[in-house]
Amino acid sequence: MTQERIWTAALVVIGDEILSGRTQDRNVAQIATWLNVQGIRLAEVRVVSDRTEAIVEAVNTLRARNDYLFTTGGIGPTHDDITVDAIAEALGVGVVHHPEAMVVLEAYYATRGGLTEARARMARVPDGATLIENRVSGAPGIHVENIFIMAGVPHITAGMLDRLTGTLEGGRPVVSGTIGCWVAESEVADMLRSAEKAHEGVSIGSYPFFREGRTGANFVVRSPDAALVDRCLADLTTALEAEGRVVIAGGI
Repeated sequence: MTQERIWTAALVVIGDEILSGRTQDRNVAQIATWLNVQGIRLAEVRVVSDRTEAIVEAVNTLRARNDYLFTTGGIGPTHDDITVDAIAEALGVGVVHHPEAMVVLEAYYATRGGLTEARARMARVPDGATLIENRVSGAPGIHVENIFIMAGVPHITAGMLDRLTGTLEGGRPVVSGTIGCWVAESEVADMLRSAEKAHEGVSIGSYPFFREGRTGANFVVRSPDAALVDRCLADLTTALEAEGRVVIAGGI
């Protein structure tokens, strides 16, 4: 049987405010969810500071081993917004003011005090890049090679993702199903391993918790094949019930 092509993406979250804890990142979850719908798996995430060398290293490493690379943060109008410059350095190209971005920003700021030099920084892109429309705040996202440079503000990122929907090549979306059981995951570790091995093409995640004075776990089965997920869940349920355990469909 021919192995199905798996498309992967990585994400670099850029910003000292994330690492300091002043800002809580919400982009990882929304980008991962969006990618899954496109048939692309978020394979890895790295959080880096606002340092050129850190961004360059992360970008060059992750873009080389994934089909796509997304970045969030550092594309605003201030001096510490260095993402564009760092990615241009990683690609070995210069930075230019994109003419379409300048037009967009001039129109957006026409009634907001005009396009200042600082605001024009948001029209800067790595040479050869195209734009990702931003209907929320004017300043566009950027696409260059296999890199998608997005805003750090989650609702702006969401709008950019919406504009990209259906434009990236991917495989089948991953589907999942969940069952829960009041059991310590260590007691069923071998069963989970055997179930995953017996159903090639699935992955099983175990998520333990302590609630109501008891130990339990939810087991999530994932695969691009919905029928395979259903079979694995059914077999795992049967195995757990054979040991006298009560299984809750959908999780606890």
